[in-house]
Amino acid sequence: MNWRDDLLGIFGELAWQARRTAGAIGRAIDRDPVQIVGYRGYGTADRALVLGRVLQDEGIRAPQAAQSRWRNLLATLRRIESDPLPFARVRAKLPDARDAAHAEIVADDEGFIRHWLSAPQSLTPPGWHTVALDLADPPNGQAVRTTAQVLAPAPTATFGVVSDMDDTVLQSEVTSFLRAARMVLLENALTRLPFPGVAAFYRALDRGATGAEANPIFYVSSSPWNLYDVIDGFLEAQRIPKGPLLLRDWDFGKLTEQHARHKGVVIREIFDTYPELPFLLVGDSGQEDPEIYAELVRERPGRVKAVYIRNVSTNPERSERIRALAREVAEAGSTLVLADDTLAVARHAAMHGWIASDALDEIGGEKRDDKGATGAKADAPGVDAKPAPTVVVDPDVSTDDVRG
Repeated sequence: MNWRDDLLGIFGELAWQARRTAGAIGRAIDRDPVQIVGYRGYGTADRALVLGRVLQDEGIRAPQAAQSRWRNLLATLRRIESDPLPFARVRAKLPDARDAAHAEIVADDEGFIRHWLSAPQSLTPPGWHTVALDLADPPNGQAVRTTAQVLAPAPTATFGVVSDMDDTVLQSEVTSFLRAARMVLLENALTRLPFPGVAAFYRALDRGATGAEANPIFYVSSSPWNLYDVIDGFLEAQRIPKGPLLLRDWDFGKLTEQHARHKGVVIREIFDTYPELPFLLVGDSGQEDPEIYAELVRERPGRVKAVYIRNVSTNPERSERIRALAREVAEAGSTLVLADDTLAVARHAAMHGWIASDALDEIGGEKRDDKGATGAKADAPGVDAKPAPTVVVDPDVSTDDVRG
C-alpha cells in the first residue's frame, strides 16, 4: 500500500506549497470567523493530553441521513479548505483552579495544539473531564472559546483497546484509492457504514467480562484531522463507545510522515502513559496494521493480549504474509487472529474471558441487522462478499487454523 501514501504525499506537498503561498492573503481578505475545535485526549490523575486546532469556521452544519451527495461534497471541500491560524496562543484550563491545572499553548504552523497539561489530582474521579480552551488574541477582540475532553481510565479497567478506524470499524475501502476517495467526498457521518456487528463488539470490549470494567478504547487512525467531526459523528450514530480519537495531520507539508511511523509513535505513547495496562490491538489487513502490531508485540513483551486483524485483502500473498506474522506473534507470547467476520473475533475474546460470553448473542444479532437480513438496518455489505477462513495462531489453542 506504499503507492497510496506516495500518491497522497505528492498531492499533499503540492497542495501545501500552494496553501502557504495563498494563506496570508486569504486570511487578510477572508472574513470567516475563527474557531477552536477541541479533540478528545487522554490522561492520568496527574496529567492530561490536550488536543485541538485553531482554524476558520466554515459553518459546516450537522449532517442529515437524507442529505444529497452534492451537499456532502460541499461540506467535505469546506473541511479541506478551512484555513488554520498558525501559532495561535490558546489558554487551556482544567476545572481545578490551581495554577498547575492551566497553561498557555502555542499552536503549530497548521493551528494544531498538542500539550501535556500538568493536572495533579484534577482528573479524579476517573472518566471524561472537560478542558476549557480560550484564544488569547482573538481577531477583532471577539472571544473565541470551546472545550476539549480528556479521558482518565477507570481503575476497574482490565485492559485497553487500540483500534484503527478505516476498514476496521468504518467501511472505507482503502485498498482502492478511487472508492475510498468517493466515500470520503460523497458520504457523511450518518451514511457511512460500519462492519456488521462491530458496534456491539466494541460495547462488549468496553464492558469487559464483568459488564462494568469500563475498558478504554483509543481510536488511532491515519485519517486526517479535517475529518474528525465525520468520524466522531459516525461513532455516535452507530453507538460505538466514545474514546480518544487520534488522527493524522494531512495539512499538508507533513504528509511525508509514513502511516507506520504515525501509528507506532501514537500507540507507544499510549502504552507509556498506562504502563500497567495490557492491550488488545485491532486493525485490518489493507495497510500495515499487522506489521505495526507485530513489532509492538516483540518490543513490549506481555503488553499485548491479542492482535485482531480484519481481512479486507483478496491477495493470497498478503494473507500468507499475515500468517507468518501470526506465527511470530505467537512466538513472542501473544495471539494474532485474522478474520473477515466480527463474530469470529468476538468468540475468541469470549473464550479468553475478555468479554462476557452472553455478549455473543447481541453481537450476532447486530451483525444480522447490519447485513440487512432482518430489515432493521440499511444494507451494510462487507468489503469482500466471499468469506475467508479465520486464522488463529494462539499459544493457548491447540489448532492454528479455524473457521469463524
